[in-house]
Amino acid sequence: MSFELIFLFLAGFFGGVVNSIAGGGSFITFPALIFVGIPPIMANATNTFASCAGYMSGTYAFRKELAAHKDELLLIIVISLIGGVFGAWLLLQTSEGIFRVAIPWLLLFATVLFIFGGQLNAGFKKIATKHQHASAIGGVLLLILLLGVSIYGGFFNAGLGIIILSYLALAGHTNINAMNGLKLLVSAAVSLIAIALFIYNDVIVWYEGTVLLCGTLVGGYMAANISRQLPQKQVRGVVIVISVATTLYFFFATYLA
Repeated sequence: MSFELIFLFLAGFFGGVVNSIAGGGSFITFPALIFVGIPPIMANATNTFASCAGYMSGTYAFRKELAAHKDELLLIIVISLIGGVFGAWLLLQTSEGIFRVAIPWLLLFATVLFIFGGQLNAGFKKIATKHQHASAIGGVLLLILLLGVSIYGGFFNAGLGIIILSYLALAGHTNINAMNGLKLLVSAAVSLIAIALFIYNDVIVWYEGTVLLCGTLVGGYMAANISRQLPQKQVRGVVIVISVATTLYFFFATYLA
């Protein structure tokens, strides 16, 4: 048991580091929970719990940037809460067998988004620039898209930040600090409401999740102090290798083992 706790703390630590520098920490923390024997749905719920503290502290750090968008924050939060609780409900209606089969595909989706997220955001920014005066129908479609993004986040946490950034680019946002603040706000709202449902249904593994959470907080705090010395491009490359290897492992374990 002591080895498992040390393993989870280190997984949380490195997950917190890469989340602070390049994103993609769930590619480390979610598989770590499964590797120590936690069932997939409980591992997913526990990973959401362990990630949420980072979302909340990050949201607070960007509070000044968020204040510039105060008129739209309430609507964003409400939609995020609705999508998050619906996504979490869908997860709880899914059997362990079906979710286990879906894991490789969910990881593949998140990996592709992580690798090509920059190109997607650039493309969406071009679209947003060309259609700055979109009709009211376009605004409604964007709200529906945000709802879909939030449902995904409530169902599966990995890759959520990248999807939100793509949505914000499509919505016409260009200030990266404001986008990061809004990304963390949506992630926090989605995760908090999902966690409430997970607690009600008793699917969070508290002991292991708390160890993972502590590791994440320590790693995120330390990364904030050393991020200027670490080359983001190289860290991102390491995360891509980890995400691809993890995805291939789950495909092998699910379909070939």
